Amino acid sequence: MNMETNKINIREILKILPHRYPFLLVDKILECKSGESIKGLKNVTINEPFFQGHFPGQPIMPGVLILEAMAQVGGILAYLSNEEEMKNRLFYFIGLDKVRFRKTVVPGDQIVFDLTMLKRKMKMYMMAGRATVDGKLVAEAELMAAMSDDTGA
Repeated sequence: MNMETNKINIREILKILPHRYPFLLVDKILECKSGESIKGLKNVTINEPFFQGHFPGQPIMPGVLILEAMAQVGGILAYLSNEEEMKNRLFYFIGLDKVRFRKTVVPGDQIVFDLTMLKRKMKMYMMAGRATVDGKLVAEAELMAAMSDDTGA
């Protein structure tokens, strides 16, 4: 799958990520430069199950789920950057640094995730991520992830 500049729809995302509802938090990939950067989109709707309890009457997307969505977009970048090696392997989120939340995310928002590959060493990846809504920064972090040894095949 060569997705240098092509958009990636939900059907293709489902082929890449093992996540499923209610934990799949990426709706579309807007851009991808293999080995370099990626831009993904999450539509936030009132139908999300976490809004029932976070918070009744004042729904706010939990920050940890914004970071999880960011990590999922990063997983797609890792996959598309090294497709043959990533086939049938899981990609584990192993660390966060420099996490900052700047604004709340509410139903009706569209979060755009921009991730840049900082470093890759063997099966370890480090990426810088930013999440924006309407061009305004809502969260940022440096993410670390590792590819599993087991192919599960």
